[in-house]
Amino acid sequence: MIKAKKSLGQNFLIDKKILEKITSIENIQDKTVLEVGPGTGNLTSCILKKKPRKFFIVEKDSNLVINLQKKFHKNLKIINDDILNVNEKNLSTHKLIVFGNLPYNISTEILCKWILNLDKEKFWFESLILMFQKEVADRIIADVNTSNYGRLSILAKWKLNISKICDINRSSFWPKPKIESTLLIFKPKKKFFKINKATNIELITRYFFNHRRKMIKKPFNQLFNGNDEIKRKLRLNLDLRPQNLNLDTYYNLAKEYENLTS
Repeated sequence: MIKAKKSLGQNFLIDKKILEKITSIENIQDKTVLEVGPGTGNLTSCILKKKPRKFFIVEKDSNLVINLQKKFHKNLKIINDDILNVNEKNLSTHKLIVFGNLPYNISTEILCKWILNLDKEKFWFESLILMFQKEVADRIIADVNTSNYGRLSILAKWKLNISKICDINRSSFWPKPKIESTLLIFKPKKKFFKINKATNIELITRYFFNHRRKMIKKPFNQLFNGNDEIKRKLRLNLDLRPQNLNLDTYYNLAKEYENLTS
């Protein structure tokens, strides 16, 4: 019997209705598909029934890989590695549709890696259909002036349109996790704010949300030396708190920082 490893954040999805719902979100027939963290292969089986053109799975756990190889033989390509080490752009010349019941302990790290490594114009995926701990998903989709709004919301929404599909009950998994999960779909935006280095958004939001309950005056002065021209240009009220600034303000701040440091 396969045992879930807490160290890898493993909780295997077993609910057949949810599995079918996930694989019906996008038409994947004759498409190139990537699944991250297939576990025991429940979602993998459902994906194969939809007849993708090519199918890659990335699984870190070597014991699970042995089981997956026995189960699926030559129907797909198995990559036994940590997804954080994989260059997804090299998997296929076709854009990927990505499915992932992401390990809770590194889900934000995976998402941030994908966002920060996106090319300026060219996306390597058609869509990302990903499952997160509900608390993390709430942060990803949060709007300005809400308590969940923060670095993750701003970074995720820069180049991607995000929609919530559904919440998923704990009983849909084995072993049953202590928290609820949420399924999200991410699709590339046709138009987005042009910033040369994604790391500048990461830096700006890190400074501003380091003390999210305090006014933005201190981080602004740290990064821009109290530059009055930038303050006037962006119509910044330095008495506001980080959660009060909308997405475009943060993207403009990243651009202004880029201009100052280039």
